[in-house]
Amino acid sequence: MSVTATPLDEMLVQHLSAAIAHVDQVVLGKPRQVRLAFACLLSGGHLLIEDVPGVGKTTLVHALADTLALDFRRIQFTSDMLPSDITGVSIYAREQDRFQFHPGPVFCQLLLADEINRASPRTQSALLEAMAEHQVTIDGETHTLPTPFHVIATQNPMDQDGAHALPDSQLDRFMFRISMGYPDAAAERALLSGASRPESTHTAHAGLNPGQLQQLAEQARQQVASPALIDYVQALLGASRQRGDVRTGLSPRAGLALLAGSKAWSLLQGRHYVLPEDVQAVFPAIAAHRLVSHDGGDGTAIASQLLATVAIP
Repeated sequence: MSVTATPLDEMLVQHLSAAIAHVDQVVLGKPRQVRLAFACLLSGGHLLIEDVPGVGKTTLVHALADTLALDFRRIQFTSDMLPSDITGVSIYAREQDRFQFHPGPVFCQLLLADEINRASPRTQSALLEAMAEHQVTIDGETHTLPTPFHVIATQNPMDQDGAHALPDSQLDRFMFRISMGYPDAAAERALLSGASRPESTHTAHAGLNPGQLQQLAEQARQQVASPALIDYVQALLGASRQRGDVRTGLSPRAGLALLAGSKAWSLLQGRHYVLPEDVQAVFPAIAAHRLVSHDGGDGTAIASQLLATVAIP
């Protein structure tokens, strides 16, 4: 493959590698999930982590926030939560004879929406504008969110009591969805022994700062995707729309997310151009939650079938 691109900033790449290595020390035995999380952030996207309680979902988020030195807030979603608990509220100030806006926890650089599917759909929808446009509108007034702004949400399996399914429009706002899974025997042994895991994620020095994260995100956007690579992305999108076992195929927004995620993954590999292997690495995390079957089933198997059947141009 012949490509021309701006060389990578080696110093920035080294800082990125150090940040990933630190998170690997905190979240043991999950190198793929850690790298997918970094790829999502470098793509400017939002991340959904779905799994049973106790497998390290919030640990991963805390490690990312501390390692990247991001302004971090956490919201524990509950069934009685109101939209204003997320976005903020205007309160009448008698001294100024006017309403004064009090920002909610969404005004941060990294928001952990913990157990997002415990809240009602109305409360979940309070995040839609923030995730799509990086702003919130309260009483007709628009308030801009900080830069960068990322939402990482955790979600319990839908068969657990008190869980509300995220609507398709909400799911589509998450660029990546990953599952932590149980650790393998070696990682679980190290976790139980406590020998290699820092006592607290908060004791770590930042591997990157928000400015460097933005520089890396810009580098990810400049990664070279050849016409043949874009043909492959289009072939995957087209094949998803021809299947009769899904409600809808992958949208153009999903295609843009796939290309952006592939570029970020190629940067994590130390390259300045994208290969089909990069597309294949991120495709399940980007496509599976968007490929909902007619019976409401998960799209992970469908995503795997698409990768197996769609030929690389």
